[in-house]
Amino acid sequence: MKLALFDCDGTLVDSQDVIVTAMTRAFDRAGRPVPPRPAILSIVGLSLVEAMRRLGDDDPTFPAEAMAELYRGAFHELRAESEFFEPLFPGVRAALDLLTARKDVVLGIATGKSQRGVAAVLRHHGLEGRFLTIQTADDAPSKPHPAMVLQAMEAVDVEGADTVLIGDTSYDMTMARAAGARALGVSWGYHARDLLMQSGAERLVEHPDDLLPAMDALWEAGR
Repeated sequence: MKLALFDCDGTLVDSQDVIVTAMTRAFDRAGRPVPPRPAILSIVGLSLVEAMRRLGDDDPTFPAEAMAELYRGAFHELRAESEFFEPLFPGVRAALDLLTARKDVVLGIATGKSQRGVAAVLRHHGLEGRFLTIQTADDAPSKPHPAMVLQAMEAVDVEGADTVLIGDTSYDMTMARAAGARALGVSWGYHARDLLMQSGAERLVEHPDDLLPAMDALWEAGR
């Protein structure tokens, strides 16, 4: 059996506008200067408190936990608004359909989102039940710590050589390699191609149509 382990934000869904809006509200409410959009997108994938520490330049006086709570509140407000939307990237659903049909592959998620956030995304897009293991910031240390990947592999009894982590950030690639899994980068997310390769991506795909061939090549190479 093989495990296709997906990041969520920036890999499955395009949540950048929602994240930037929620972060802007959080910093505004704290009376702090809002970080530039590229800085906000650079921390997508980290657990929330760690993300806030990065945005606070790792200043020990920066109230990362309080800012994380402000962000959670802002995000929940946005989710209740009628125009809230985290769309799947074009081609992702078709790729998931093909993978779901494979008898030798199980699907999983490893994300900096909460379990509640992942459940909302899957429910909205009718993807409940597709992912056999869902590892989140509620369950493990922040990326790039390998715990999420290790826990996912243990949950479905799959070895590292048979696990491919698909993600759009350097944190995903570093996490995968640290866990002994294969690292597959996607170009449509929030970190640059060069950074993905420098962080350990073994392959980089430009479109979801390319995911299955790339995964098969990595699984074959791991034999």
